[in-house]
Amino acid sequence: MTVLVGYLPTDEGNAALAAAVDETRRRSTKLLVMVDEAPGAADALRERLTGEDVDLDVISTRQTVSPAEQLLALAEQHQPDLLVIGLRRRTPVGKLILGSNAQQILLEARCPVLAVKA
Repeated sequence: MTVLVGYLPTDEGNAALAAAVDETRRRSTKLLVMVDEAPGAADALRERLTGEDVDLDVISTRQTVSPAEQLLALAEQHQPDLLVIGLRRRTPVGKLILGSNAQQILLEARCPVLAVKA
């Protein structure tokens, strides 16, 4: 059993991470976190979660496709029980022009998705 979360160092990413840690504890399962491949990002995240007492695995990814596609590919590979994402407010026109990673994840994920706001 696994809880998968896509993490960015934003208010929305922090809210998603906190919710994922809570769900991991509640379900007594493993936490899998997708982070950007930026130097030190994975180590900083591991250090941040040291006191949380969760079974943690961090996967660093390089932006070769959209974050939604990366997270969906990881979900397909690891078959999590829950996928957690952070939401930010966007205008309808912004969604239309730029697309929406959250919308793609919500529509295409084959597992339950928990979407949280900051």
